[in-house]
Amino acid sequence: MVNLEVKNLTKKYNNKTVLNNISFEVKNGEFLSILGPSGCGKTTLLKILIGIETATSGTIIKDNKNITNLDASKRGMGIVFQNYALFPNMTALENVSYALNIKLKDRKKAKENSLKMLEMINMTEHLNKYPHELSGGQQQRVAIARTLVLNPDIILFDEAMSALDADNRLHLRRELKEIQKKLKTTMIYITHDQEEAFSLSDRVMILNNGNIEQIDKPNIVFNKPASEYVKNFVTNHLIEKVNSIEKCTGIDL
Repeated sequence: MVNLEVKNLTKKYNNKTVLNNISFEVKNGEFLSILGPSGCGKTTLLKILIGIETATSGTIIKDNKNITNLDASKRGMGIVFQNYALFPNMTALENVSYALNIKLKDRKKAKENSLKMLEMINMTEHLNKYPHELSGGQQQRVAIARTLVLNPDIILFDEAMSALDADNRLHLRRELKEIQKKLKTTMIYITHDQEEAFSLSDRVMILNNGNIEQIDKPNIVFNKPASEYVKNFVTNHLIEKVNSIEKCTGIDL
């Protein structure tokens, strides 16, 4: 079942075209990564989907409803940013339950749900700590829990792990994929990291200068790149990375 459908979406700033008449679908419960270098249009696309920015033209359909001009608060989507955006004067638990208190108007229920979500992301022992007392990985876990607890239909991630060190990224990737499978939430993940996109996704969309070069399963994108750009940006990059690891470690991958 299609959860989200984007039709002929275009975004222009003055005379510059950032998104060029793109169309794609996202299935219910799918993990889609949007992969591309800085400036390719991926963050602009995310902002349009969530309702922070408006498209120059095109249509966004969610669950068979036109949400193109709908207010962001009514789209049933959540977003996790790169910079965590936690309230510094609130504990992990208070950060997670803040918006839920407003939504449910039942503080006891909000606290129960927030505690369950913090447990799911392995943050129970840190629930009374403030953001400055948490590592970057722990702060991002709290930010993810804060979004998940509101039970959105779709969660958008804007380079959510790019500020973390390699070890934290690996741990959080595994946890995020496990959470997504458990909750069956549709996730759209913006990244410039080829390895990250391929390890997390059911499908990968490759963006280049506001155009979709290819959208397909990771193994198909890798083995059958649709253009020279995809071959260079994805296939050759990943092959070079494997060759580099083999050379450094002596292990035949």
